[in-house]
Amino acid sequence: MKELAIEWRHYEKEGATCDRCATTGTSVRDVVSELGKELGVRGVTVTLTETILPEELMAQSNMILFNGTPLEAILDNAATDNNACPSCSCLTGSETSCRTVEYEGKTYEEIPGELIRKAAYKVIRSNHG
Repeated sequence: MKELAIEWRHYEKEGATCDRCATTGTSVRDVVSELGKELGVRGVTVTLTETILPEELMAQSNMILFNGTPLEAILDNAATDNNACPSCSCLTGSETSCRTVEYEGKTYEEIPGELIRKAAYKVIRSNHG
């Protein structure tokens, strides 16, 4: 059985996460559910692990890994940056910046399902032919 292990890392404080991560979380859960059905018939098991980060690892918040490789390393010409996140600033009580992903000239604060799917299928193709 082949496996696609997806890990989503995000900051959380007292059960709350920022608006960006909440939106990404919805997208990643939806995509993993869809991929589980689509890839299951091809003998691929899709798993999702959510890793809750403490404030000192904020730089990794809203990171998605596919078999241990970050999304931005899988998609051609993708990169990460960060910008001010008012939602996290409220949670932390101080001015906070969060990760963004830049892909094809567009900056994403919330990672959309289409990028998650694209990265997942690229990993499946490269690992499983």
